[in-house]
Amino acid sequence: MRTNLLKLFVFFFIFLASFQSLLAFNDKPRDRFVVVLDAGHGGKDPGNMGNGFKEKEIALSIILKIGKALERKGGIEVIYTRDSDVFIPLDQRAKIANEANADLFVSVHCNSHNSQAYGTETFVLGLHKTQENFEVAKKENSVIFLEEDYEVTYDGFNPNSPESYIGMALMQEEYLNQSILLADFVQKNFTNDLKRKNRGVKQAGFVVLKMAVMPSVLIETGFLTNDHEGPYLNSTSGQNKMAAAVVEAIDKYANSINLSSLEDIGQVSASSADIQSQVYKDITFKIQLAAGSKRLETKSYNFKGLQNVERSREDGLYKYYYGATSDYAKITKLHSEAKQTGYPSSYIVAFKDGSKITVNEALKTE
Repeated sequence: MRTNLLKLFVFFFIFLASFQSLLAFNDKPRDRFVVVLDAGHGGKDPGNMGNGFKEKEIALSIILKIGKALERKGGIEVIYTRDSDVFIPLDQRAKIANEANADLFVSVHCNSHNSQAYGTETFVLGLHKTQENFEVAKKENSVIFLEEDYEVTYDGFNPNSPESYIGMALMQEEYLNQSILLADFVQKNFTNDLKRKNRGVKQAGFVVLKMAVMPSVLIETGFLTNDHEGPYLNSTSGQNKMAAAVVEAIDKYANSINLSSLEDIGQVSASSADIQSQVYKDITFKIQLAAGSKRLETKSYNFKGLQNVERSREDGLYKYYYGATSDYAKITKLHSEAKQTGYPSSYIVAFKDGSKITVNEALKTE
């Protein structure tokens, strides 16, 4: 009897610590997941005009479709930076998201090129590694030239100067893991479900992402300048499919990062018999500590003393994982340790047969 009471006390202490950690991670009510949707360009800024199409109109149409679908799901609050053809400065777009204390910032755009380039790519904030990524960032950031006093607003930032981008990668380091997770979901949906060419998850210096203090992505849905992709994106059918893919990605992200968390705790606390072990067949749980373009040796001195860190190359980025196990109770304990060690933005990921799935999907398996 004394042993059982001791186990119950230890479990209660772990549960309480985990619950407090969750509250610290997201202090909004648990039924309020806020997504700010940003349609690129607008008003006096048409965006690119490839093949005679207007980026500002296509981006807005896709964003409104995403918003309506998310609202129908329930439990998600949608806020638009614009829901009509108006010009909104980049800093104001980020301000809307920051003041809403949003969980996600999603900006939608259409690409252009002087060739027949095609495909989708999703960006997170970082220092561009290629001239191509730099050119995309320059095009999207050049909208600030349409704003009055842009030199003051953006503290002398010049979209055309490579030097202006140095240090930008540090601005969202706290949210990089989550941003990459969402970007990965988006690209997989575009590639697997819509059969669009996958140009990958990339990093570049977008001003609108820099100023938003939450996980953020900028989605380039395709090239208006491509003779096939342009008409596709300008069509109702194409826009519906692109919007549906983004909605599913946001839903997966919400379940992985936020909404499943209390559900998971409930499953842990449902029966004292499950406290010591919760092994899921054919599932491997890991903790993603970090991600980026820099290749680090997986030595403990690079990861604040954590040992047995794994490195994986995915979509052009290095991802660093810790604590591979099929035992969910064990991975939650290791996750608490990782956060206490100095990785507060780390999170649990799940794999089945070598492919990444959401934690929610994993917990529904045997």
